[in-house]
Amino acid sequence: MDPIRTFTSKTVLLPIDNVDTDQIIPARFLKVTSKVGIGKHLFADWRYDAAGTPKPDFVLNRPEAQGAHVLVAGDNFGCGSSREHAPWALYDDGFRAVVSTTIADIFRNNALKNGLLPIVVEPAVHAKLMASPGASVTVSLEDQTLTLADGTKARFPIDAFARYCLLNGIDELGFLLSQEEAIAGYEKRSP
Repeated sequence: MDPIRTFTSKTVLLPIDNVDTDQIIPARFLKVTSKVGIGKHLFADWRYDAAGTPKPDFVLNRPEAQGAHVLVAGDNFGCGSSREHAPWALYDDGFRAVVSTTIADIFRNNALKNGLLPIVVEPAVHAKLMASPGASVTVSLEDQTLTLADGTKARFPIDAFARYCLLNGIDELGFLLSQEEAIAGYEKRSP
């Protein structure tokens, strides 16, 4: 996964509360074990008709959504089951951050482990984002801030270890592998 430090992106708005992981990635697409290519199934039931044709009125199918790396979602994003495929699909579709007033715990943890930054903001900041479709924002994981186009700056919380991993573009296994020399030294000293 790519490191996240500071980036600027336009936003895509999904003003729907309680978006669950089955809506993010329907169960019929969970048979894969690779993260590559799963993004084409992101929001499949909302994004495509029964024949698989993109619905022109769905936000991700609109031209202005192309190239956006920040999804601004309604309250309680990622609720439901614990499927790790949900952040995989968002990441593979190009998103690097999801912003909401609340993000479900299991989704948040899965996102952090898969290179997707879940950002929780206050309702007033969220309302500003929702009132400005496609506005540009700057995400700084280094400073733990989200800066809106009007200059509003919001701090967001993140676990220190998850922050370290995202800043360095590694997952938990990558972190352990980076400690191989220290682990070998410890094992050599231990009976």
